[in-house]
Amino acid sequence: MDAKDNKRAIWVGLFLALGLIVFIVGVFFLGGQQKTFSKSIHIVSVFDDVQGLKAGNNVWFSGVKIGTISKIEFTGPAQVKVLMKIDASNQQYIHRNASARISSDGLIGNKIIVIDGGSPQAPIIQDYNTLQAAKLVSTDDIIKTLQQSNQNVLSMTGDLKLLSRRILQGKGTVGALLADSIMGIQLRAAMSNLATTTAAAARMSAQLETFGKKVNTKGGLADNLFTDTVTFSKAKAAVNQLQQAAASAKAFADNLNDASAKLKSSDNVIGIMLNDPKSAAQLKSIIENAQKGTVLLNEDLKAAQSNFFLKGFFKDQAKAKADSLKKAGKK
Repeated sequence: MDAKDNKRAIWVGLFLALGLIVFIVGVFFLGGQQKTFSKSIHIVSVFDDVQGLKAGNNVWFSGVKIGTISKIEFTGPAQVKVLMKIDASNQQYIHRNASARISSDGLIGNKIIVIDGGSPQAPIIQDYNTLQAAKLVSTDDIIKTLQQSNQNVLSMTGDLKLLSRRILQGKGTVGALLADSIMGIQLRAAMSNLATTTAAAARMSAQLETFGKKVNTKGGLADNLFTDTVTFSKAKAAVNQLQQAAASAKAFADNLNDASAKLKSSDNVIGIMLNDPKSAAQLKSIIENAQKGTVLLNEDLKAAQSNFFLKGFFKDQAKAKADSLKKAGKK
């Protein structure tokens, strides 16, 4: 073997060694990405729709990649079973009541599985345990919702267009307000009156608040009436006395009314004198005649006392009267 062949053999050996090194480094690199050489556990979750999820896609937990999807298969009608391989070092942070949902790696990236939730009180996940799958809204559902929203917007736009046309035509209350200047003036006046009424109500409220504070002032009349039983008893007694005085005044007024009614009637002497002039004149004449008769009777008695035949009788009467007075004086 000459030198040329030796040189060729050396270059071939170098290329083979370099290729072997690259192969080994690649195996270790890919194995590190896929967690091939680390201890792992398997977790299962069943979805109704995996939305394009593929084996080899990543599994995330709290923003950290913890494993990959190792297998996807149908397990029943409209159900897809997803088998995830998780790094065993992350097992302690995942609990049985956690849930798995399908998401995207970025806005338009590959589909991934994100594990959410789980409370420390729940037991830690074990190998081949099943996590509950969170139901997500699919893209089709979102599109349907957007279509329905668009239809609603179009319907609202049509209604607004019709309403604005009716307003511009002066139809309806708003249209009348915009088209009729007199109604606008009346509405402005009504709003002014409403503002005045509101201001008056506010002033009244302030006055009531001030009055309430005065009523609640310690030591005031209202406070004494509400809290001091003695003052309240006195006030109650005064009210009772006022009621009695009012009753007495009413009785007195009733008596005056009765007396006035009697004076207006002709059933009594005073009523006749006040209301019947003819009867009053006759009564006055009778009284005058009675007075005249009394004078004449006194004159006749004096004349009888001077009479010879009756003088002794009157003397005996005077003597008997004098004796009675003496006996009465001695007693």
